[in-house]
Amino acid sequence: MSGSLPLFETLGCRLNTYETEAMRNLGEAAELKDAIVVNTCAVTQEAVRQARQKIRQLRRAYPERTLIVTGCAAQVDPQDFASMPEVDHVLGNDEKLRAENWRRLAAGGINDAVQVADIMQVTSAAPPLIDGFGTRARAYVEVQNGCDHRCTFCIIPYGRGNSRSVSAPVVIEQVKRLRDKGFNEIVLTGVDMTSWGGDLPERPRLGDLVNGILDSVPDLPRLRISSIDSIEVDPLLIEMICYHPRLMPHLHLSLQAGDNMILKRMKRRHLREDAIRFCQTVRAARPEIVFGADIIAGFPTESDAMFDNSCALVEACDLTWLHVFPYSIRNGTPAARMPQVARATIKERAARLREIGNTQVASYLDAQRGKRANVLLENPHMGRTEGFAPVRFDADLPVGQVVEVEINGRAGAELLATPVSPKKG
Repeated sequence: MSGSLPLFETLGCRLNTYETEAMRNLGEAAELKDAIVVNTCAVTQEAVRQARQKIRQLRRAYPERTLIVTGCAAQVDPQDFASMPEVDHVLGNDEKLRAENWRRLAAGGINDAVQVADIMQVTSAAPPLIDGFGTRARAYVEVQNGCDHRCTFCIIPYGRGNSRSVSAPVVIEQVKRLRDKGFNEIVLTGVDMTSWGGDLPERPRLGDLVNGILDSVPDLPRLRISSIDSIEVDPLLIEMICYHPRLMPHLHLSLQAGDNMILKRMKRRHLREDAIRFCQTVRAARPEIVFGADIIAGFPTESDAMFDNSCALVEACDLTWLHVFPYSIRNGTPAARMPQVARATIKERAARLREIGNTQVASYLDAQRGKRANVLLENPHMGRTEGFAPVRFDADLPVGQVVEVEINGRAGAELLATPVSPKKG
């Protein structure tokens, strides 16, 4: 069959990265040609704007190709994307993982431009198994999708639906397949990871899944967990995080704010004291742990004092990798109806938080000088430590391998290191 292989553009989270690879496999199996697939994000209004911008850029670059838009932004507002002259088809988040839709697209058999059903009616998570990714470094495995919580700022449940778990045997089989393909690091991903198991028989917890993976795949060197809600971490998962050497000492926490009144107005499930206690407990058991966190700047009603509490939380929890989100209105969410903070103030607060984050990163990286670390190579000149710090090398090293290094210093936000020569004899 003539024609070019489809191009895929991924915006947003690690779950989107996984699903793009699943779509790539489905498209190839269907022999889809001459297409562009844009997997969108809806976490902020800026993410939606960037998606529309990317669609226009790709249409200019590839005027003859079929352009398919999917992902959370397409699920939340399909008609918005269908009305763009650049777009040929819109697929919902459930529809994008159905093999029959890709076969119909390849055969030209989808007449309706919009194929988006009610995501709230989806009750199971059964992502296609994949055998690899475009790179040979880390791979992602979806363990959960959707969210049962309704944080007042968040549109994602309307793009992903309610929480649903992938069964442990399916997850473990996926991890084994990827390990057999040579991947040395697997990242577990989902929308609300700590809700895993709540919809499964016997209601297992995420700690049971992590323990099962590490027991069932003993030759997997590195397992990593993506963003979690610390208030919902179960006792076994705490134990695994604190004491299991193959579970990487790096956690990204969904904190969002450091002021209790703002957390209440966000409809979060924790207090700032809960976040501080969690970080202190884990760090006491595993001193090398590195924390990242999501923090929103300028949430509606946020005063200067409330914002100062968020800034202070960074030091109290000793956070390193910050994802700072300037608050943006998402129509249809309760926060959109609350008294808003001025855009200039939001921008200034986000910049201040990012500066605090830069200081935290610099302090952490400087503290690594003279230490040894095991680095997973993402490309011949760059990799990441167990704590997810980026490391730069002068010489080519084998992509996908884990290499022991000695940290010599840093350049900006990257560590500089030299591989440790293996001992002879």
